[in-house]
Amino acid sequence: MTNRKREGLAVVILAAGKGTRMKSDLAKVLHPVCGKPMLCHVVALARNLGSEKTVVVTGHQADLIKEVMKGRNLIYAFQEKQLGTAHAVLQADDALRGFNGDVLILCGDVPLLRPATIEGLLNRHRSSGAVITVMTALLDDPGSYGRVVKNEEGDVLKIVEARDANTQEKAIKEINTGIYCAENAFLFEAVRKIDNKNAQGEYYLTDIFEIARMEHRQTASFIIDNPTEAMGINTPDDLKTAERIMRARSLKMG
Repeated sequence: MTNRKREGLAVVILAAGKGTRMKSDLAKVLHPVCGKPMLCHVVALARNLGSEKTVVVTGHQADLIKEVMKGRNLIYAFQEKQLGTAHAVLQADDALRGFNGDVLILCGDVPLLRPATIEGLLNRHRSSGAVITVMTALLDDPGSYGRVVKNEEGDVLKIVEARDANTQEKAIKEINTGIYCAENAFLFEAVRKIDNKNAQGEYYLTDIFEIARMEHRQTASFIIDNPTEAMGINTPDDLKTAERIMRARSLKMG
């Protein structure tokens, strides 16, 4: 496998969701963790990694998000209707047209990721020669998370939503965290090929792995050591947990 030279890194942050389970009118990504909107932590991570272009895909309360985040040199894309993760990523296409490098896809409601962890993902992606790499975690109880289906060589064949998984697939402990790294040219070309023929009627970014395999392209995964880092904030209780973890980290560093 060749270790292709790529010219740079761009970041797309998915931040369009309303977050109804937060039981608040405020856009989910603006809820504070340790005194800052969780989106601020994700933007800081992108900057720390040396992102050349950081695109925030907004939807609910887009203007308020821009106001809160002003002065941070961000590019905004707007997802008018929430039609799935692939549709959200596609909104960043114009902003990244002509960019030559890798695109890191982060979630605005996942504020606990450390730079060293993402560096591990980027290194795995680049050394494997993959066009798309997913960050995964091993869980004893994978529950409702999407399962990562691999071949014997460790290539990712597909990611199956829990509700669509058969008994064999449900037994898989490796789950999708929703964090990806992709080669820019491949990403947007592939995303356009994704359809919404599924139970939810949404365009799933996870379908990109099957497209890559059909085109005989390399795929990869990167298993994180601490699954808690990839925790998504969906409820007020999740918010409290994230706050506790971040405060404990600050104390250690202090």
